[in-house]
Amino acid sequence: MCGIAGYSSSTSSESRTFIVRKMTDAMAHRGPNSDGFFSAGNITLGHRRLSIIDLSSAANQPFSDQSGRWTIAFNGELFNFKQVKSALNHINFKTTSDTEVLVEALNCWGIDAIRRFKGMFALAAWDHDTAKLYLVRDRLGVKPLYYSFKGKELLFASELRAIMATGLLDRRISNASLQQYLYYQSIGGEQTIVEDIKQLAAGNILEFSSTGVEINSFWDITEPEEKYSFTNKANTQKKIKTLLFESVEQRLISDVPLGAFLSGGIDSSAVVAVMREVSQSRPVTFNISFDEKEFDESIYADEVARKFSTEHHTIKFSPSDFLRDLPSALNAMDTPSGDGVNTYLVSKAVKDAGLTVALSGVGGDELFAGYPFFTRYLKLKKWKRLWSNTHLLRKYASSIVTTEKWKSLLNIKQTDIASVYPVLREVLSKNEIIKLLNSNSIAEDQLFLILNEKLKSICKFPSLSQVSIAEYLGYTQQTLLKDTDQMSMAVSLEVREPFFDHQLIEYVLQVPDEWKYPAYPKQLLVESLGTLLPQNIVHRKKQGFTFPWKHWLRNELKSFGQQNIDSLCDRKYFNADSVRAQWNAFQTGDDSTKWMKLWLLIQMEYWLTKNRIT
Repeated sequence: MCGIAGYSSSTSSESRTFIVRKMTDAMAHRGPNSDGFFSAGNITLGHRRLSIIDLSSAANQPFSDQSGRWTIAFNGELFNFKQVKSALNHINFKTTSDTEVLVEALNCWGIDAIRRFKGMFALAAWDHDTAKLYLVRDRLGVKPLYYSFKGKELLFASELRAIMATGLLDRRISNASLQQYLYYQSIGGEQTIVEDIKQLAAGNILEFSSTGVEINSFWDITEPEEKYSFTNKANTQKKIKTLLFESVEQRLISDVPLGAFLSGGIDSSAVVAVMREVSQSRPVTFNISFDEKEFDESIYADEVARKFSTEHHTIKFSPSDFLRDLPSALNAMDTPSGDGVNTYLVSKAVKDAGLTVALSGVGGDELFAGYPFFTRYLKLKKWKRLWSNTHLLRKYASSIVTTEKWKSLLNIKQTDIASVYPVLREVLSKNEIIKLLNSNSIAEDQLFLILNEKLKSICKFPSLSQVSIAEYLGYTQQTLLKDTDQMSMAVSLEVREPFFDHQLIEYVLQVPDEWKYPAYPKQLLVESLGTLLPQNIVHRKKQGFTFPWKHWLRNELKSFGQQNIDSLCDRKYFNADSVRAQWNAFQTGDDSTKWMKLWLLIQMEYWLTKNRIT
């Protein structure tokens, strides 16, 4: 895993390299093994390398093909590069890296070669013959890519802070993005928290030349590359098992030590179980344990580890451990997020144990209807006709219910996924955001606009899969995957997610609801794996990986929280009285003020101060 950066301008090669070096230095944690630079024409590329496959210096980047036409800076892993390599048998390869296969594929098939690869990647490819630069982001947005285009100049990098480190942009907060962050604990669409920086959307190619910028999609989750028909449930389960086994096996390729996160839940246990099946090596697994029993899942992780005979490590976290590492976790945050600290701490523990690559079970809930709101959406759809005829009744009900989510839900006009999903995923409602901000207007909800634009295509899928698609376009891409990348790469750890294999996803999204409906947690996944998973792991109460924030914010983290709340109240776009009132109510034991809402504000203020955002 790596970090990439680049700058196109009419300035000298030396000046551009100076700027690009600022960017690569700002994300040296993404690639501590080497750095490299390349300049031609008006473009300079930079690269930081975390060596995973082919550890030799011959595989360092930027990397050019043997003809000299293409030069790339590449971040990620191509899990099927050996298959693509076999189709390039006319090439005398100099390395065993996936990077060389990628650049030779570009020379053979042009930028459309991207479609041949499976993996997680963000890359910059310079075509010397046409003087065009291509920026590409993988299908599901596992790897990030940010850019800023002004006039005829283009900056891009794997991290937001790298672009800010150039000093070429004003560090102005985007008010619309701030509202999105308060809605969903992250920022979706193409916007970022910084006014002049955008993120390239998943599955997109940005083409940059002397005529400007053009962006096109090479993959759309609502338009699968292969269509399937379903007539036999047993055959469907067999196909899912085959695809998952292939996905895990492909993600085991590595020339450095590799392990897995193991929470003891269905998803991580499934990944570890398949690792044991497809590899002769004994899996190395890691679990985070807490003194607070309501958050501790170590007993289940231990059971799974024993069943599959893994080399298991339990890492115990106390409040003092957390407080010690919290500043490092917050400093590692490239872009504000409500849930990233968890990922940082477990990633750091795994890295400290000597591993460079870890497999994760994230993505199983989103694909196999693992959250309660999947079935809630089915119930709402049954009320579609009744919903449209009860506007006045719902309006009255919304005025007397006490929870903000129910108020928001009762006020939606329709029960389609574009209207329902944003409410199911909101952290703060519009009313709460208006109270917190010195503003009477709310910007357009980018998540709603994205879903509404694709609504016709989404509605072609089964209802449970419509929720999955909304998850991939919303929380999964903008929070889950972003947190996983920024927090694991902060400690130079590569995390691979087998449930984010696009072929597995395309297949499962087309499975009928009646075969996917979770009569018990993730029933289709469990049945597809047969007897592989222990029954008490399958049927235990779902906990989710979280820390005891509510307790800590009222005790060990109270002073830290107070300091940042006070600082936030000095910012003109926040309503100081409202913010302080909520913090004080929480501290007096009022549980109607959720800890998550306050933690969002605390993290935001810490990030704004650290990055000198105005």
